[in-house]
Amino acid sequence: MTRTQPTAVGLLAEIAAIGRAADSGGYRRFAWTRADADLREWFAGQATALGLDVTEDRVGNQWAWWGDPDASRAAGRPGVVTGSHLDSVPDGGAFDGPLGVASSLAAVAALKAEGFVPGRALGVANFVDEEGARFGVACAGSRVLTGAMTADHALGLTDAEGTTMAEALRSAGRDPAAVGRDDETLARIGTFVELHIEQGRHLGDTPWPVAVGSAIWPHGRWRFDFAGEANHAGTTRLADRRDPMLDLAALIQQARRSAEELGCVATVGKVRVLPNGVNAIPSAVSGWLDARGPDEAAVRRLVPAVEAALGHPAVTESFTADTRFDADLAAGLAGLLGGVPVIGTGAGHDAGILSTAGIRSAMLFVRNPTGVSHSPAEHAGDDDCEAGVGALATVLRSLAGEARR
Repeated sequence: MTRTQPTAVGLLAEIAAIGRAADSGGYRRFAWTRADADLREWFAGQATALGLDVTEDRVGNQWAWWGDPDASRAAGRPGVVTGSHLDSVPDGGAFDGPLGVASSLAAVAALKAEGFVPGRALGVANFVDEEGARFGVACAGSRVLTGAMTADHALGLTDAEGTTMAEALRSAGRDPAAVGRDDETLARIGTFVELHIEQGRHLGDTPWPVAVGSAIWPHGRWRFDFAGEANHAGTTRLADRRDPMLDLAALIQQARRSAEELGCVATVGKVRVLPNGVNAIPSAVSGWLDARGPDEAAVRRLVPAVEAALGHPAVTESFTADTRFDADLAAGLAGLLGGVPVIGTGAGHDAGILSTAGIRSAMLFVRNPTGVSHSPAEHAGDDDCEAGVGALATVLRSLAGEARR
């Protein structure tokens, strides 16, 4: 029986139940968990069904190749790669990451159906641990791949239960000693194009279903640790308390004030409280601050301003500088797609990490009518999803070139 040509909408439907939480309707697809393994198996199966050769790099990122990437590189035509990620933030939506993977597979299927034969190897990537939801550092898969984060640093990261990434890898049947920068894989990539749902609503106010990315705002994550003294909530006088929750409250308020003053955005969205009892004064509280903005100097000033106001230092967990995609490539793709908008974004992506590593990179964004993301309410219409597949196929056809026959 002939296999029906896959569509992005159909492929997303196939994985709709994986990692979905019954209580929230959102997704909990964290790195090196059962849900992650199921998604990796699904990706490999879909790629194999399309006749692609599936490999993994030293970090565990998956690569599905149409053509031989090493032969293509040896001929002076390194590959064109697309793709995104399948993991999620806690209770995230169905499109952030998976839309890019599904669209990439559907675009390859469309090119094969029309009889196109690429003039250089064409790859689809599934990056591991892009959201950093389990171990705290976003884009961990691409950071270690490119050397932006060392293997030792990555393997020592811990999740909420105190499990290190090294331990999680062993539990998943992997060898932590194999993890590290992978120059062989990097050399196979000549150009990388990532399709992603827009996280914001620039396109929601336009007739355009697709846009081209110009840049990623600088952004970082910092942890504030506050110590207190555990005690009884009912018997300890207010004057006798050392309550670190008050320090957390001050952090949240000061982060908002500093962000407004500097033209940035700042969020305290993750908190750890010990012992976390309703009738106990906490002994320790940690709050994670996410700060971003269009001006890198302002973003870099925000945390020192918060530290000075609180009289308390922060621990830097990650920082990504202002990332500009290849301007000529972005302009060329916008023209190729009929003059679509070129827009920036405040969200981080693997494409930004690869771009910083010197790989020619670009992004396509698919319209998000409400702008909501990192939420079960995240959405893109079916027609817009398929418009994204069409745009991506057009881009891949142009970048890969037709093989001589």
